[in-house]
Amino acid sequence: MGRMKKSISIAVLVIEAGLLGISSCATVPNKPLAPGELRLLSVLVPEKEKIKVNLPFVVKIRFEAEGTPEIRAACFTLSGDGPHCSKVTDVDYGSPGTIQAQIRTKNPGSRLLEGYVLYLRDGEIQPTNVVSTYLPLIPQ
Repeated sequence: MGRMKKSISIAVLVIEAGLLGISSCATVPNKPLAPGELRLLSVLVPEKEKIKVNLPFVVKIRFEAEGTPEIRAACFTLSGDGPHCSKVTDVDYGSPGTIQAQIRTKNPGSRLLEGYVLYLRDGEIQPTNVVSTYLPLIPQ
């Protein structure tokens, strides 16, 4: 009986940890957008298996916006290194929209890529919410 209880307890802990992990990745609020607001939905690295240290690679961010806010920069942190901000190379205000930027890393072994965007709203530069993705280990 004690062994079965221990197995059930472990299963419950594993499920709770999984649910916590899912909810911690959900950084996108569900409330409606305010006028001029920009909200990031996800970040994608199209050729993540080709990433090399010190070589630029493309990052695409999906977003939704109320209107067409002026995007100033895309900022990224790679496994704690950053944030490093760069100019955006392309913006498509579709539904959803996409932002494209090029970044590089100096850290082999990096895994977690987090990003946000700086944009102009009501005459002030505002940061968006943060989106993230995991990359394969980056070789030296």
